[in-house]
Amino acid sequence: MTKTMAEHISVMLNESVDMLVTDKNGLYVDGTFGRGGHTRLVLDRLEKGRLLGFDKDPVAISYGRALEQEDGRFSIVQDSFATMSEHIANVFGVDKVDGVMMDLGVSSPQIDDAERGFSFMNDGPLDMRMNPDKGQSAAEWIATVSEKDMADVMYQFGEERFSRRIARAICEYRAHTPILTTLQLSKIVAEANPAWEKGKNPATRAFQGIRIHINNELGDLEVGLEAAAQALKVGGRLAVISFHSLEDRMVKRFMKLKAKGPELPRHLPIQNAHLDIKFKTIGKAIKPSQSEVSDNVRSRSAVLRVLERVSE
Repeated sequence: MTKTMAEHISVMLNESVDMLVTDKNGLYVDGTFGRGGHTRLVLDRLEKGRLLGFDKDPVAISYGRALEQEDGRFSIVQDSFATMSEHIANVFGVDKVDGVMMDLGVSSPQIDDAERGFSFMNDGPLDMRMNPDKGQSAAEWIATVSEKDMADVMYQFGEERFSRRIARAICEYRAHTPILTTLQLSKIVAEANPAWEKGKNPATRAFQGIRIHINNELGDLEVGLEAAAQALKVGGRLAVISFHSLEDRMVKRFMKLKAKGPELPRHLPIQNAHLDIKFKTIGKAIKPSQSEVSDNVRSRSAVLRVLERVSE
């Protein structure tokens, strides 16, 4: 086992798989393979069932290809889970599955590998792409984006309240020196941030906002949630683990809308009770146990939510 694999800890592993797998002979999707922690436990729970994994990251895909060779019930695709509908049809030959799992955010190996450019703690090239072979790197984006658009990204996706001040500092710096490394950017952000949050690196929110933008994470999530819901059989479940409030609010709103329908004005004769509701939420949001948080501090903000299809 490599060091990277050994250091990766799947969050709420048993809780999420317990919620997901309802048929040991069913068809399942893991929308975020990572290093295969959730995937392997799902396979352990299956007999004749099959599992399709997705990941953008070429390193994750290399682990997935190895697992494909070990277990013929598993297949992996290098793509966003937002495209799952077409791949479910191609791999399984059907359009409905028994469950979909999404473990959102950045994996520990991605953060810990300085060369990937996600970390503001270790110096490396300012990349931040889940798939380094596609799209624009963070360094390329920062070099050309307008100050206003940069501030908007950090505010909307990072919830950084000093986004305008930070964007101004970045633009002033780039006017004379290219910003090419993570620590270079982290230092600029920290110096421009006038109120550091206790226990949080001052670059956290800015880096989060830029990363989400570079990888279109919320756009993929919006499309992927709908694709997953449409792909579920009756009794099939969607289990989503999110790690920050933007993701969790999207997941919570989506599941509430599916389970209760849109909120209608009270004066309308047709109320929510008369809508054709096809889904229900399973239990309340689940959070990691204290022992899990003690063992893996990165799990502290995780939230697991589950949606089930109840009718066609």
